[in-house]
Amino acid sequence: MALPFDPTELARYGGLTLVARTVVEGFLTGIHRSPFKGFSVEFAEHRQYYPGDEIRRIDWRAYGKTDRYFVKEFEEETNLKAYLVVDASGSMKYRGRQKLSKFEYAQQVAASLAYLMLAQLDAVGLVVHDTRPRAVVPPKTSSKHLLRILQTLEATTPAGETALAPVWHEIAGRHLKRRGMVILLSDCFDRTEDLGRALQHFRSKNHEVLLIHVLAPEELDFPFKRPTKFRSLEVAGYEVVTDARRLREEYLRSFEEYRQALRRKVEDLHIDYLLVRTDEPVDRALGAYLAKRALR
Repeated sequence: MALPFDPTELARYGGLTLVARTVVEGFLTGIHRSPFKGFSVEFAEHRQYYPGDEIRRIDWRAYGKTDRYFVKEFEEETNLKAYLVVDASGSMKYRGRQKLSKFEYAQQVAASLAYLMLAQLDAVGLVVHDTRPRAVVPPKTSSKHLLRILQTLEATTPAGETALAPVWHEIAGRHLKRRGMVILLSDCFDRTEDLGRALQHFRSKNHEVLLIHVLAPEELDFPFKRPTKFRSLEVAGYEVVTDARRLREEYLRSFEEYRQALRRKVEDLHIDYLLVRTDEPVDRALGAYLAKRALR
């Protein structure tokens, strides 16, 4: 069954079509200048120097050997390599009163971004994980590659426990072969100190990182008012009955402290942070962010 979303809806937010450049300048929209300027330039050949050529491109070693001026020609890869890393642990199954669970929402966000980036000839890969990487799709640029990414997302059912930090360390160290753009989609339920170190691992590999924090409105607003049974989606049989009204104030305070601590760590690492709620349309959440990013 196809994912119930139309990624072309995002086009109305402007700047989401392919912008032709000789050097990759895109973060998703093709407009934001790449932080990796020049990283994809590879030497191709020499040619004779002509007046007007940039002096900095003269090969002085060749001049020393031949007493003639030659400049270096380069080939420039135009494709950004992007990696979508999607959390498929049990907690992502939470749906609440929403049409989509957190994982289904992350599916749609990941599929939309893959569609947009492949449309502008960026290479896109996918890693789906719980306690370990379940599926690893290497980045490619072909139009048929979108089908493989969508099929991998559709075939995934969230389950199991996970400590995010260890698996993110594994992904950063073993599965992302070349620096690029890493887009993490998760509810981020782990210790903020551990998450910070895992995010630092991605940055130490010179990746640009976007953390998309996927939360259900119940997790943000805690609307429960009566005695409520909370059931773990990761540990079978684990349940807690509590007076939700009395717990609400403490929960909201603790949850906001955790979220702000995570955001501070993310910003300290110069990582983009995007909070999305599963009761918000995917195209609106992404479109607003991409339009803002394109103006930088």
